[in-house]
Amino acid sequence: MPIQTIGILSPGDMGQAIAAVLNQHGLKTIAALDDRSERTRQLAAAANIQDVGSLRQLVIESDVVLSVLVPAAATQAAKQVAEAIANVGKPILYVDCNAIAPQKVINIGHLIESVGGTFVDASIIGPPPRVPNRTRIYTSGKQANQLQQLRDRGLDVRVIGDEIGQASGLKMSYAALTKGLTAIGTELLIAAHRLGLDKELWDEISNSQQELASILTRSIPTMTPKAHRWVGEMEEIAETFKELGMTEQIFYGAADVYRLVKETSLGKETPEKSNRDRPLDEIITILSNEASDT
Repeated sequence: MPIQTIGILSPGDMGQAIAAVLNQHGLKTIAALDDRSERTRQLAAAANIQDVGSLRQLVIESDVVLSVLVPAAATQAAKQVAEAIANVGKPILYVDCNAIAPQKVINIGHLIESVGGTFVDASIIGPPPRVPNRTRIYTSGKQANQLQQLRDRGLDVRVIGDEIGQASGLKMSYAALTKGLTAIGTELLIAAHRLGLDKELWDEISNSQQELASILTRSIPTMTPKAHRWVGEMEEIAETFKELGMTEQIFYGAADVYRLVKETSLGKETPEKSNRDRPLDEIITILSNEASDT
């Protein structure tokens, strides 16, 4: 099936960037923006995503729908799209790109296929793809090869297997390391600040753990405006690990850290308005002071 028109659910920070790349490479992207926020509409307009109004119209016009949402919204969005597929009678390809547990992805796949749609499991690793070669989209499922077309349209799409759940399992494992480490680093730096030992600790980390110092300096400033999304992602990782017979408590703790951050002034900034040049020590001071009041 040639892919010409791609529906984006939803044109947030990641979805908008994906759509911008596809548009630049000659594809048409659309979104259902009825009842969406002004920020979402602005992001869509900036990426040249066309508004078709309703999900029903999105299904009618799309060859493929990419679901790029916060984890908590993934299942409900799939139910709404499944209803639209059933009503329209169009067997579109639905690609779940959300950071959710493999079992949840499998359930969503069954839902989409039960109404005649086709389904691909996908996971996005890396930042929004505004810079080439920094973002990978891993896919799995029997229809995953269909998305290989997008490799010629600016996206690094990689098929890793024919089973639904493989791509999401990879995302859960990888994010457990990267975002789990960021959560631990954030909490320990706040603790050191409250102990009056932040300078001493950072001097030691910079001396004996130079790579870790570099990672934290890079990851924490970009994390704060996205902390609200990472709460759900850590909870999905926790459920994944629990299903595998491993402890889930580490990642529920990480979710608590991000829940703390999202209630601060830094956590309430949007990614496009966040000051990414704000020094790490200033960030930790703000988080430490404001977290005391939440």
